[in-house]
Amino acid sequence: MAEKASLKQRIHRGDIIQGVGVPMGIDRPRLEAILSQGSYDYVSVDSQHEAFSEDRLVAVCAMAEDLDIPVMFRITHTRHAYLIGRYLDLGPSSIMVPEVKDEATVDEAIAFFYYPQVGRRSWGGNARRGIKTRPDRLEYAAWWNAYGVLCFQLESVDAITNARRLAKSGIDFVTFGPNDLSYSLEAYPEYPFKTVDDCVRHVIAQLKGSDVKVGMGARTPEERARYIEMGVTVF
Repeated sequence: MAEKASLKQRIHRGDIIQGVGVPMGIDRPRLEAILSQGSYDYVSVDSQHEAFSEDRLVAVCAMAEDLDIPVMFRITHTRHAYLIGRYLDLGPSSIMVPEVKDEATVDEAIAFFYYPQVGRRSWGGNARRGIKTRPDRLEYAAWWNAYGVLCFQLESVDAITNARRLAKSGIDFVTFGPNDLSYSLEAYPEYPFKTVDDCVRHVIAQLKGSDVKVGMGARTPEERARYIEMGVTVF
């Protein structure tokens, strides 16, 4: 039987991907109940706007691994990109970096997300996703570099303008923070794109032909269908 495609592989081949947010302190019965309500490809937990502890991150990642679903973790701050390797040692399969607007942040995120010879992530961590079945250093590093999902949020006019430059090899998809992006659009009334949807369309056009996909939050099936029609594939 062929091995099931990973989340990273499915993102890159353009599958429609659906995630669901869960609280950091969730217990297993509640996690199982949420997952039973839909066909979800990953769960996400947040430390940017919610309470966060490393112990709880380890616990929710362990539960999710036991249930064979990846965990996406949004880090606390853009400037914490240098800690991505540390966060990954606690069990997430995916990292989201918020409020990215310059290439230095992207380069730093890639460096600390991937193991050598792609990046410079340090070896270690008993809670890492998949480490129990791949204890060999080189085998695990090669597996991780082909498995882990790295994404970032575009939340400013600078990020929208520079999206093509920011979407470097090693980034799996970009997504949007519509509320903070709206603040930025309101601060620049002469900017050629007036709405978040205008920005989404522009970024999709900029990334056409690249290996980087586009994601977006959608609250209703109708909203999701509208974004799919635009070219969004990760939700």
